[in-house]
Amino acid sequence: MTSKSTADKVATIQQGYTLDGPTIELGAAIVDGELHKDAPVRLPLAMMNRHGLVAGATGTGKTVTLHMMAEQLSTAGVPVFLADIKGDLSGLATAATGSEKLLARTESIGQAWSGKTFPVEFLALGGDGNGVPVRATITSFGPILLSRVMDLNETQESSLQLVFHFADKNNLELIDLKDLRAVIQFLTSAEGKDQLTELGGLSKATAGVILRELITLEAEGMERFFGEPEFDTAELLRTAPDGRGVVSCLELPTLQTKPMLFSTFLMWLLADLFEDLPEAGDLDKPKLVFFLDEAHLLFNGASKAFLDAITTTVRLIRSKGVGIFFVTQTPKDVPADVLGQLANRVQHALRAYTPEDAKALKATVSTFPTSDYDLAETLTTAGIGEAVITVLNEKGAPTPVALTRLRAPESVMGPSTDALIASTVAGSALLPKYGTAVDNVSAYEKIAAKGADFTGTVSTGPAAGAARPGNAGGAVQGGGVDQTAIDAEARRIEEEILGRPSSRPAPGNQPDYRESPEPDAPHRAPRQAQPRGGIGDDIAGALGSGLSSMARSLGTQLGRELLRGVFGTSSKRRRR
Repeated sequence: MTSKSTADKVATIQQGYTLDGPTIELGAAIVDGELHKDAPVRLPLAMMNRHGLVAGATGTGKTVTLHMMAEQLSTAGVPVFLADIKGDLSGLATAATGSEKLLARTESIGQAWSGKTFPVEFLALGGDGNGVPVRATITSFGPILLSRVMDLNETQESSLQLVFHFADKNNLELIDLKDLRAVIQFLTSAEGKDQLTELGGLSKATAGVILRELITLEAEGMERFFGEPEFDTAELLRTAPDGRGVVSCLELPTLQTKPMLFSTFLMWLLADLFEDLPEAGDLDKPKLVFFLDEAHLLFNGASKAFLDAITTTVRLIRSKGVGIFFVTQTPKDVPADVLGQLANRVQHALRAYTPEDAKALKATVSTFPTSDYDLAETLTTAGIGEAVITVLNEKGAPTPVALTRLRAPESVMGPSTDALIASTVAGSALLPKYGTAVDNVSAYEKIAAKGADFTGTVSTGPAAGAARPGNAGGAVQGGGVDQTAIDAEARRIEEEILGRPSSRPAPGNQPDYRESPEPDAPHRAPRQAQPRGGIGDDIAGALGSGLSSMARSLGTQLGRELLRGVFGTSSKRRRR
């Protein structure tokens, strides 16, 4: 076969990236080792809800790429969500200063560069970091995602789903970790054993395992991430007064100690959007583009129910106007069912230092359309700030593969100053709404109140689960749940298992939580006979493996009650 001339290759790229509608400009093509600024590479704005992948080895420029894309999306009026793992993306709020080297690069690719700032909302998971606190209630988070955080196996995950069902049916609101702990303690007590028996699939031993995992989460300080006010994911869809899309940067500075929590919270945000957004069809531009960094954390060791839920979310959220870009090192980090839905590909350089690297390189090359490049060589020799790109054109067909020198961001490629971040957070319209935690009456108080009928708010200010004034050690007076015993067990876990000094108050002669007095009967709705039916098989496909097995055993009415979101999630808006 006759090889193409350089001019023919350039012409193929020019033709393939000639688009009519608004676009995201990615850079200029490199063909046969030479840069051609007359061959721009771009991505149609209308195709950004077809999802994408930004991949490449560490240090090849992935973060700068999504930084550059976020700027242009914001300018086009599209809100953006970024997981700012290293804190570098906060530089979007600060205009960059052009250097001679930078201006020479931008001129070489035909980019008219000028320093700019962009509207940024700084968010911090559970208030851990510099930003408006983002929290979720336990009931909204759901059993599948919570099982992922707790590293439960599939049997334990199914058992946790039964606990959530019991709480839903008995109006026991699961707001924070202590609420879920109180419900499980009740079910494993003498008072609750009949209820435990009725649930069928939940054994006292499994409930005990889940209870110990909950206490471990508390000992690790994770209770701050769950509570109220719950973050409304509609806040991610805002635009600034000048029409530009707001860029929401979510930070968790202690990611290295909580990677599973961070990645699972990102999936909760997506699941909540998926459940609440209406169908939108094909739009001229997406409602939101969601960049999910360190995507491999989502999939490592995930249960089948969790993977099925991710696949369903990615497949269906496109029609609601949301685009998802997974950011990771190699396409191998993403399961095939998800990878097959990522139509827009930005592949930075890969390294082939080991046999495993070589295998990953070969697999990556096989995912690209046939091209005029030797992709195995191109992907190992591409420089920093260069990437192999193919996207969907406006007709939904793949564009020609193009090695591309990428555009430079117009804001700072690095963190903004602490003072700027602090002033931005202080002036945020979201801070009055989410800045102060509240502790509303929920399952913990209802179970501890000896059947009293509670409504309203008990206290505001301290984080959910904190000790209340007038109750030493956080115990609720008159209750059957012994909080001081829980503190004693949490202290033991911190000191003996985690190997660090405990932040919990020193216990006196407290009993082990497994030996605590049985709680008095909680206030709950009268039990009703549950009709048995065959709905379980009908809804099995929609619910995934974890929920479907439960639905089969629980009958028609119970099956309907279990129809939460795709991850078992249930947002406040849907519960009203």
